[in-house]
Amino acid sequence: MALAAIAIVARCSPLSFPKSNFSPLARVLVARSSSSFKPHLRRYKAMASSLSSSGTAAKTERVTAPYGSWKSPITADVVSGASKRLDGISVDGDGRLLWLESRPSESGRSVLVKEPEKPGEEPVDITPKEFAVRTLCQEYGGGAFSISGDTLVFSNYKDQRLYKQSLHLKDSPPLPITPDYGGPSVCYADGVFDGRFGRYVTVREDRREDSLNPTTMVVAVGLGEKDIQEPKVLISGNDFYAFPRMDPKGEKIAWIEWGHPNMPWDKAELWVGYISEVGDIFKRVCVAGHDPKHVESPTEPKWSPKGELFFITDRQNGFWNLYKWIESTNEVLPLYPLNAEFARSLWVFGMNSYEVIQSDKQKILIACSYRQRGRSHLAIIDVLQSSLSLLDIPFTDIQDITSGNNCLYVEGASGVLPTSVAKVTFNDEKSEIIDFRIIWSSSPDSLKYQSYFSLPELIEFPTEVPGQNAYAYFYPPSNHVYQASQEEKPPLLLKSHGGPTSETRGVLNLSIQYWTSRGWAFVDVNYGGSTGYGREFRERLLGRWGIVDVDDCCSCAKFLVESGKADGNRLCITGGSAGGYTTLAALAFRETFKAGASLYGVVPPDQARKIYEALKQKGLPVALVEYEGEQHGFRKAENIKFTLEQQMVFFARLVGHFDVADEITPIKIDNFD
Repeated sequence: MALAAIAIVARCSPLSFPKSNFSPLARVLVARSSSSFKPHLRRYKAMASSLSSSGTAAKTERVTAPYGSWKSPITADVVSGASKRLDGISVDGDGRLLWLESRPSESGRSVLVKEPEKPGEEPVDITPKEFAVRTLCQEYGGGAFSISGDTLVFSNYKDQRLYKQSLHLKDSPPLPITPDYGGPSVCYADGVFDGRFGRYVTVREDRREDSLNPTTMVVAVGLGEKDIQEPKVLISGNDFYAFPRMDPKGEKIAWIEWGHPNMPWDKAELWVGYISEVGDIFKRVCVAGHDPKHVESPTEPKWSPKGELFFITDRQNGFWNLYKWIESTNEVLPLYPLNAEFARSLWVFGMNSYEVIQSDKQKILIACSYRQRGRSHLAIIDVLQSSLSLLDIPFTDIQDITSGNNCLYVEGASGVLPTSVAKVTFNDEKSEIIDFRIIWSSSPDSLKYQSYFSLPELIEFPTEVPGQNAYAYFYPPSNHVYQASQEEKPPLLLKSHGGPTSETRGVLNLSIQYWTSRGWAFVDVNYGGSTGYGREFRERLLGRWGIVDVDDCCSCAKFLVESGKADGNRLCITGGSAGGYTTLAALAFRETFKAGASLYGVVPPDQARKIYEALKQKGLPVALVEYEGEQHGFRKAENIKFTLEQQMVFFARLVGHFDVADEITPIKIDNFD
């Protein structure tokens, strides 16, 4: 039975916290008391412009009230109801988009949905009610489904078996294609179709012999109508695998592998295997990662329709850039060197940062996204000309892109747009965009609250190490109805992201707007070790987790106080997963923050209980809340709502010096109530 938890404390002296271990699940609150493209584009840009100037309204028109006490229509109910997650996109044989969405209203159930046949019609759920599409492979999952023509293969959450489903035959039930092992002890992810042998090639994680140290392999699963067979092992021997990718003829397979103690963004290898007439790999070549002169982490191999192999690695300038493999000499060539990240850290399977959209004698064109100084860009690389052309779209943040019929489906967001999928249509030459339309939105009703939105400001601040800076997105308090007195500075909530090598993005997030619209300042930190700023920045955390991240979070808070943007006596910190650990460490070993909330940052739950008891015995204000049936990352709407409200009221009672406008029944705080 999975559980999650909350604990709350007042001024921690240094404690010996148990070692964090990532599996489900605890949450700890800790406190220290003392249409056409151009009109669309103009609309989104005008929206951002109007929001950036919304704070210039005459102050006499506003109600004066303390920061934190402002009333806002962005309630916890609104936030929890708008928290649909996107877990992958693909295109079927008809050229229609399918996306995988996680629904808090259905306890986090993940459902595949198909784009309607005609504009204006409703999307269609593909996943039957008794199924949920999600894999637990390598804990964080991703890559839970794949489509070829009208055939869908997906991982079912409950039993972790693979199922095959026809997209054209209505009411055709999904059929299992992997054995039943009596429970979810074997899981699959990141699969692709192998048309040459009529099989599905996928990463498999097997926990039957050792649940703590499972074995991982690349296997082939038969797609025929015969009896279900044990999958055929194609690749094994290393600790982890990802991105098995077949060439167009089914004669070669590329994949990424790595082993302990490395993580895939530290050091990995890209291999190519040659496939025999009976479907076995008879020869292997290491394309990248084997040369001791290059410490690199290759990722995202992809074959063009002509059989050329492209991939991303960080071997030369320390940034993930695009490369091409020259098979005859086993050399790799950079396509367009740039101090920018064309990929992100491999925490989940199925990432797709680029697509080959044209490959012929005249041109090889690659559509790609890259990040530079906290912003994403969509671009076309002409491989033969070694040139890069930027494409202007309203998204400032891009996650994945998928090729459609003369278009791209782009998963992205901005400071005024929540996570969305847009259909981006090209002209015939693929030189410019002629249409941009939102197909799916995680929060389609969010724009009704735009007059309350706080826009993210990318800030660069000095760290404890002279000459080294880190980055964050700062959101000032924003509510067009209210203002605070000129003498008051707002309370600040600092968020430490998970990973710890993830990257926080400056995009519309209603859970952040919940705070800023009530009069809080909010800052989302990319501390040293975060992805998005190159290998050198990422490696600042090596051997120093719990030190660099904590120092940078404290430095960011102090920077905002010194800049006059926050009240130094009302600094709070929050974070989930690895960010929850950073939260606890900052409260225990530094004096900067007065209160904190650790969300599923100390797991299994027994560790959260031990910390809670230790804090309670020290006489510090603390509370612990456990959620039955939750996971690593809250997915149920009622728990998302409760978590948000209890953080707000807890901080208000302990350090806020204001009354919360919402009617919230607070949980009991030990050593305080």
